[in-house]
Amino acid sequence: MATEVVRKEERSIGELFSELAGETSTLIRQEVALAQVEITQKASKAGKNVGYLAVGGFVGYAGLLAIIAGVILAMANFMPAWLAAIIVGAIIGVVSYVLVSSALTELRNMEMAPTETVETIKEDARWLKNQVT
Repeated sequence: MATEVVRKEERSIGELFSELAGETSTLIRQEVALAQVEITQKASKAGKNVGYLAVGGFVGYAGLLAIIAGVILAMANFMPAWLAAIIVGAIIGVVSYVLVSSALTELRNMEMAPTETVETIKEDARWLKNQVT
């Protein structure tokens, strides 16, 4: 153990800078890998919300086609058919709007930048600065 300490202290500045450069290179490769993983996870979440957005649109459209016919016919017994169509269409439009707007809100609020990677890079920069000084 004491021999290792002596050897480390006896290394030249060139060796120390060479080791620092190698460790820095490894550190940068690890940070890039971390950024890739983080961006992939966030892209996956965004893709899921885009899927919800599409499903919300299709549900609204399917509801418009399927329900309007039956409900308008039933409501036409109590009011003019045109009024029944407007009421049913408005209700379905509200449901569709809620689904689509909630998915859009989620997408807008998502932070796509690799924040964890940025923080670790800042920490690495501070560490490197301390090693050089």
